[in-house]
Amino acid sequence: MSRTRPGYGRRRAGTAAGSGITAVLAAAALLLPGAPAHADTAPAPTNEIPATATPALVTGLDEPVAADGSAADAARGHLAAKRDRYHIPDPGKDLTAGRTDSEGGRETVRLRQNYRGVPVLGGEYVVRMERKAGKRTVTGTSGRYFTRLDLDTVQPEVSEAVAIDRAVGAVVSQLGAGPLTRPAQDAPKGSATLTGEAQGLVVLPQGKGVLTRHITVTGVGPADGRPVKQEVYVDARSGFPVLQYSGIKSFGATGTAAGATTDAADASGTTAQQLVVKGAGTRYNGEKTEVNLYQGTDGAYQMIDYSKRPATSPFSGTLLATYDARGREASSASGTWPSGIKTFRSTTTDLGAEFTDSGAIDAHWAAGKVYDYYFSKFGRDSLDGKGGFVNSLVGVVNNGRPFNNAFWDGQKMVYGQGGDGYHTFSADTDVVGHEMTHGVVEHSANLVYVGQSGAINEAVADYFGNAIDLEANGVSMDDPDAALLGEDLCTAMAPRECALRDLDDGATTQDDFVGVTLRGDNGGVHLNSTIFSGALWDIRQNLGADLADRIVYRALTAYMTPLDGFTDGRAAVTAAARELGATKAQMAVVEDAFTEHGIIDGWEKGLGIDADTLIPDVNITGTGVGAGKGWYAVSRSGADGSEPYSVWAGRTDGKGAPQLVSGNTGNYAVYADTDGTTVAWAEYGPQSIAIKVRPLAGGLERTVGASGTALTSLAVDGDHVVYSLIDPYTGGEHVAYIDLRSGSTGFVDNADHALSTALPSVRNGKIAYAKMWPERDGYRLGAEVFDTATGTKTLLPGDPAETMGVGQTAVTDDGVLWLRDVDIQDGGKASLERVNTDGSNPVTVLPEAGEGSLYGYSLTASDDAVTVVSMPPATSWSNATLPKLFQVAPDGKGGPKRVSCGRGDQIFPAADTGKRVLWLDGTTGATHLVTRARPAGTC
Repeated sequence: MSRTRPGYGRRRAGTAAGSGITAVLAAAALLLPGAPAHADTAPAPTNEIPATATPALVTGLDEPVAADGSAADAARGHLAAKRDRYHIPDPGKDLTAGRTDSEGGRETVRLRQNYRGVPVLGGEYVVRMERKAGKRTVTGTSGRYFTRLDLDTVQPEVSEAVAIDRAVGAVVSQLGAGPLTRPAQDAPKGSATLTGEAQGLVVLPQGKGVLTRHITVTGVGPADGRPVKQEVYVDARSGFPVLQYSGIKSFGATGTAAGATTDAADASGTTAQQLVVKGAGTRYNGEKTEVNLYQGTDGAYQMIDYSKRPATSPFSGTLLATYDARGREASSASGTWPSGIKTFRSTTTDLGAEFTDSGAIDAHWAAGKVYDYYFSKFGRDSLDGKGGFVNSLVGVVNNGRPFNNAFWDGQKMVYGQGGDGYHTFSADTDVVGHEMTHGVVEHSANLVYVGQSGAINEAVADYFGNAIDLEANGVSMDDPDAALLGEDLCTAMAPRECALRDLDDGATTQDDFVGVTLRGDNGGVHLNSTIFSGALWDIRQNLGADLADRIVYRALTAYMTPLDGFTDGRAAVTAAARELGATKAQMAVVEDAFTEHGIIDGWEKGLGIDADTLIPDVNITGTGVGAGKGWYAVSRSGADGSEPYSVWAGRTDGKGAPQLVSGNTGNYAVYADTDGTTVAWAEYGPQSIAIKVRPLAGGLERTVGASGTALTSLAVDGDHVVYSLIDPYTGGEHVAYIDLRSGSTGFVDNADHALSTALPSVRNGKIAYAKMWPERDGYRLGAEVFDTATGTKTLLPGDPAETMGVGQTAVTDDGVLWLRDVDIQDGGKASLERVNTDGSNPVTVLPEAGEGSLYGYSLTASDDAVTVVSMPPATSWSNATLPKLFQVAPDGKGGPKRVSCGRGDQIFPAADTGKRVLWLDGTTGATHLVTRARPAGTC
């Protein structure tokens, strides 16, 4: 039996970890908060409608309201007058006026829920009205108003400073998940800077409500230098990060931004047409095209397009500007602007090869096409609908290397410099349309970018990005490659080989939905998007582009709300089609499209797994499971996920009922582990994090230690508790231990100047861990064993100078096992090593390359079997790139076998005795604690 801490380690690729908020955030199935460092992440529960008496969708109304006054006041007046229908006690007090959109005679008012003055995440109600002949009537409503909120107080116990520290620590932990690796570009670990900014209090609509501090963390990823913008919600009572997700909307604002430089015209009386100069350039595809430029005071022609502004008012309305960000780090362009960047500029209007090769021509030309599409079809003036600036940054890199991606950061489009077979990512019009549509979504339905709501966000961006691409480039939907996205990004590969997604891939919920955590795809926003966008594509094929586009746009801007899931999205689209006058036959087309893609009521119930369920729907985030000698320990919340987590223990064979172990203090009890005799866990509090233990057989709960900074893991064996701490500002991690007999504590790296020690395991007083330390000529990596009885340390075999990554350790009767990465060119594969605790008899159990090799990410082990989490690098998201469990004998004989054939995330593995392993399974889109007594074999 191995005493390893549950979860992953630190991964080179920086793939994020995360886990689930709960079903009460309806339709955001797998709305998954970020995990503390090295924690695997649990998926959220099934997609259920929250307990609310307010109807999600009302159509077919014709009810008069006040014609004078604002639309928002009229909308709130309607809700107040129909209190028995909507069950909103005081709309004037509890609903804040958000956005009002007017289109012809239609008015759409978005009202945002607040609870005692505190905004409620995802609480938004929409009122649709029409104005005719001086009269105003309500035609329908939709959205979510959470009627069951009942908090004792909205006064936080956790200070803003503590919340920021915990949030930054959680992001460092999440983005550093995976094996401990050398710092990027040989810089000290943690040199990347992350900062947190408090956004105020927010109520999460779980059960009676959870009061949180919302912190936005921005900066540079500690593992790979990528841009970071994470939204973290810290429980305001205990300080535990209960929700975390990325705010960067990748392909896979108003006003000129600070730090960006233009020479905008300032001559009074100048018309918009006088500010527009026609330039000529060549797109990546070889097509000659005209682009709008502006001649600045220095005579240079800049990529600024004034043509979208009113002829008589050139200093109001939309301006399109394309900035030269070549060589700038992508991290400096996320949520901020690289200092001093300027628009692309030329001494002549004939823009040469530099403008083509940089992607500037395509970015500037396509931005104009996207603007024209939304304005001509829907009368929408810019992304925000209010004439806001459209800014594009082109050519960013990551750690000085190609950045093959693009993203919308809530303010601007950012396109990565191409390389390794890719053009700069503005090369395909559907990428530009996709990223700009994220801006449209943000300024309308504002679909939360996680889980199903995030997948719809991606689906709508894909749908309109594709529609704009086809229209701008004159491509018919009958073209065999018409449904592809990103097909023009590659320098050599054919379109179908190059494409990142295919709207006509036939994906369905039954066959293709993947339950996934926030490790890197925000709960499946890309993985599951083509299920929904495929239905929209089918509608466009069968109804024609014009009607389909109007239906989807109307659904987005007038029906959808932030937490809509697939079935809500279906209802929104069908209601919009009905409102726009679709015939009976056309309505059948819309309904059939969703049905054929499996988007029907209760579709989640058809998903299954090939393991035994010990506890269904544990409703936890950022914490996993521990096991030993036939027992498990796991954190668990209530049915709606609103309760602070408590620790439960039970038999791994499923016999008997699980028993509550931790006391109910109102704080979050996490990182539970057991050796079959003792249960240990960490308990988050407003000032510190307590480390607690309790005998399985019963007895008093004891506090044996505490930490003022974020814990990242915990393991117990016999007389020792081992845990990891992380400094949220340096990123350094350090392994500490507690002797339960004497009460003494210590660090394994005391006085040896290690930059990081991580991924610990413990057995019979011997602690194994990964270690990184500096030498004069660079950094060294290795695995080490610390003997608590003698204080001696043994560095395990393997040249520290050539070791590029060390993964999770495990101590068993056979010695120490760990993952080791030497060849960084193999895409993340790692060998499985075993050695005696004194460093003798080294054996390679599984090779780093060739037959039997795995993309080793983490491991857990008993005396009889080693279970490895294998996760290939995700160049694109698919079930094949998600973490899967493989089991192998300690001597490697027979090679690795799949533990489970289920699709979706298989995370937090914990070895028991024999070949039995437990894990948290995301296959069904729910957080189930499951087990298998033997591997499934070949899948």
